Amino acid sequence: MRSIFAFLLLSVPALAETYQPITERSAFVEIIAKHELRIGLYNLNLTITPKGQITGSALGWQITGDWTWKDGYFCRKLDWSGTPIPYNCQLVEAKGSEKLRFTTDKGAGESAAFELR
Repeated sequence: MRSIFAFLLLSVPALAETYQPITERSAFVEIIAKHELRIGLYNLNLTITPKGQITGSALGWQITGDWTWKDGYFCRKLDWSGTPIPYNCQLVEAKGSEKLRFTTDKGAGESAAFELR
């Protein structure tokens, strides 16, 4: 019985650290207004403004774009140093105030998790 109780106590913080969906534009804007998004492995840094602009760089090349919020999803179109990245609506999830995860195709595609700086 003690081992079950200890397991439950140790598991509670892990449960609190799971990703939670962001479905409202206002909640998304509250996070992005205060942070830059980063993936260190790719030297990827993005700034997403509340007014719908995206700027940054990856592997030393400039990223620009714009975004809207549509039906609970982050919808964006990007250009990576002359290479267009097509319009896509993405599920956004937050892990506390440390990370944001974007999953393409309204949550059915590939995911990328960004550190919040």
